[in-house]
Amino acid sequence: MQKNSPAAAPNKAQSESPDLSRYAWISIAAAISTILLKTLAYLLVGSVSLLSDALESVVNLVAALIALFALKLAAKPANSRYTFGRSKVEYFSAAVEGSMILVAALLIIISAINRIMHPAALSNFEVGLTISGLSALINGGVGLYLVRVGKKQQSPTLHADGKHLLTDFWTTAGVILGVFLICLTKINIFDPVLAIFVAINITWTGHKLLHSSLAGLMDVTLPDKENQLVIDTLNSFRQSHISFHGLRTRKAGHISYINVDVLVPGDWTVRRGHDFCVEVETALHEKIPHAQVALHLEAIEDPKSYDDIPVGYVPLDGKDQLYPQTPAESD
Repeated sequence: MQKNSPAAAPNKAQSESPDLSRYAWISIAAAISTILLKTLAYLLVGSVSLLSDALESVVNLVAALIALFALKLAAKPANSRYTFGRSKVEYFSAAVEGSMILVAALLIIISAINRIMHPAALSNFEVGLTISGLSALINGGVGLYLVRVGKKQQSPTLHADGKHLLTDFWTTAGVILGVFLICLTKINIFDPVLAIFVAINITWTGHKLLHSSLAGLMDVTLPDKENQLVIDTLNSFRQSHISFHGLRTRKAGHISYINVDVLVPGDWTVRRGHDFCVEVETALHEKIPHAQVALHLEAIEDPKSYDDIPVGYVPLDGKDQLYPQTPAESD
């Protein structure tokens, strides 16, 4: 029996993590510009909802700085201490960002309650709302770009940062609409009430970021769509004398890990088993980019090959070989 054959080891190009930190600088620049614009809008108008919007941009800046650190660290190659690399640091970054969103929501609510207790009139609506609108366009454009890059590069950090900026865009849009209504109706109580709704909205975003990042830290399996690609690829190699079982998958940042037992006739030579594993691994890499594949070669007719099926494996469409079978004559 051959355990974790050389065929299963990914090459250098497949195991390296790309340096995505340049995208974090875009987020940092957007955060700084929107902080300045939103603070100016708040000083002109005096709206607590505009202040809450500016506070969220401060969170954006801190989150972008954390993202920069995480992406730089994730890009470092594996070494003797971190033999699997450091790609999981991206989940820590996303978790911190989610936590900071919740802190921002709390600060917004405190500011809104203070304004309810101490009402104040608003002024300079036109200039203030124009400045806020410009900041919203910056966040919306950068957010869409980072979400697209995050999906393409399979980066939880960039995806979370982009989602956060898009949330900020909709928050600002809502604030602009609310302040405009206040301008028309002269009912200033709408201002702190709107700020509280903003806080509730971003709380949901923070919750989702925390949930997804913690799932990644706990080695959640690949998404159903990717698992199905793995299953379909393995089943395309299945024959009467070749099978697979014990499939397990997990995600660590942009890297997908795939472990599976390969069952072949016991009289195959090491060379033949190795060549077959290379073929399977190549097919999996074509379907799942940045995958690290570990194949465990076993004899299909040996009962001991079925003693190591792990708890919680991904079922191969109900075709897992749970008990020995007599293979057909190998060619």
